[in-house]
Parts: sequence; C-alpha cells; structure tokens
Amino acid sequence: MEEHDVKVSFWSKDEFLCPACETVFRREELLSGGGRLIAGELTDELHRMYEPSAKYGEVYPLVYQATVCPECWYAAMDKDFALLGEDLSFDVSQSRDERKAEIALLFPNVDFYENRTLMTGAASQYLVLRCYDYFSKNFSPTIKQGIAALRVAWLCEDLHKKMPGEHYDWVATLFKKKAQYLYSKAVAFEQSGEEALSAAKNLGPDTDKNYGYEGALYLMGFLTLKYGCASTIEQRNASLESVKRTIAKMFGLGKSSKNKPGPLLELAKNLYNRIKKELNEIDD
Repeated sequence: MEEHDVKVSFWSKDEFLCPACETVFRREELLSGGGRLIAGELTDELHRMYEPSAKYGEVYPLVYQATVCPECWYAAMDKDFALLGEDLSFDVSQSRDERKAEIALLFPNVDFYENRTLMTGAASQYLVLRCYDYFSKNFSPTIKQGIAALRVAWLCEDLHKKMPGEHYDWVATLFKKKAQYLYSKAVAFEQSGEEALSAAKNLGPDTDKNYGYEGALYLMGFLTLKYGCASTIEQRNASLESVKRTIAKMFGLGKSSKNKPGPLLELAKNLYNRIKKELNEIDD
C-alpha cells in the first residue's frame, strides 16, 4: 500500500507455495520503524488506532496481516497458511469462484497481485474468516474466525471514513455481530473442551499486543453487551448475568497478578459496570 512517494511496504524475497492451487507467490510486508506507525488510542474493542504521519500518511497494519494466494484467494493467518490438509486442498481450490463472487459483492476490484489497499485488506480478512471453515478444531479455527471478523469490521470502518456513501459502516456492524457470535462460540467451546483456544498463539485481536485468553473473555463480554441478540428480555438478562460473572472472575484474577495488562483491567472494570447498570435498568 504505497499511496505516497515513500515506501511503507515491500515484497518479501521468500516465496510462498499455495497448498490449494500450487501457485508460487511473494507476500507484501509492512516496513517497520522510521516513524511509519504513530500509535494512538486503544479502543474498548482492543483496536489500536494510528495517527497519520507527515511523511508516510495513513498506514493500516491490519491490511498486511493475512497471507492470501493471489490466484485462488485461499487465505489464512501467516503461520497456518501452509498447513492446509492435503485432503482439503482440492475443495479449497475448487471453491475459488465462490470466494471471488462473495468478495465482488462486498469489496469490488481487488487484486492480490498488486500492493495492498484498504479495500484489499478488508477483503483479505474476509477470506481468512471464510477459509478457516476448512481447518480442523486442532487449529482453534473459531476464535481465529472471530478475530478475522473483528478485523474486517475495523477495516470497513476505515473504508466508511474514505467512502461514506458506500455503507461500509453498516457492513462493519454486521461483521461485529458475526464476531460476537464467534467469540461467544469459541469461549463456550474452550470451556466445554470441544475446541481449545491454545492453537491460537496470538489472540490479539490487533497487531500491537497479544491480550491472550483474558482479552478473548473481555471481548466476548463487550461484544455481547453491544451486539448480542436476544429474543426476550429474560434471555438478554441471562446472557448479561453470565457475562458479568465471567468478567468479575477475570477481573478478580487480574487484580492479584502483575502480569495482566493494565489497560485491559481498566476496560474490564468499565465493562462490568456497564453490564451491571443495564441489568439494574432491566430489573427496574
């Protein structure tokens, strides 16, 4: 993504082999240092904002995170890309037209042979969300899909700022609701033993810091409060009570440990108070 005269990215010398269609390609990487990234605020969704610099302009690290085959549009997180099982490679290759048709509806005119743009970045995270359907539970696919859904939403919010008439704010909300469903499902799977989170070594959800399991629990709670659906007040009440207990337990553990990230504890405390306030209003 090189909209300015100065470089913010480069094409790696290492070649990647797509396990689905056997295309050989190089990956675009974000250059670090030199004042390219000026860290801004951390949102209550654990999304790190960045300030534009006079020299490099706006830089979006999430644009470069997904590894995408530029031919068949198979995508995954970097460390998982080459690990697609041979038994599924044919299915992934054969479904390329479906993926490309879906992308065309949401993110038109993308080309993964070219430098990444905001549009391509959002499309790449959607493809990650889509392609983890092919991975077994040993890869912790559900939480990785939740992270990808949240990243799609954040990039759609950035697209909305650039193109306010294209309704990417609405698309962002849809993907946050999808992230809420996936985070809740992933935490439930972890607690039941059906699918562990341990294969996801970096739970992000952004690129600047790994907030780990506590971060996943916090986001499950935050997304449930803001985007969770319930057909009745009683169901909403029960859902928030469950989240409140989870957050309270996490916050209690965090207070006694110097290893827990401070910003997350403060956000968790604020979330707990917001849930408590809504539950009190429901009771009234």
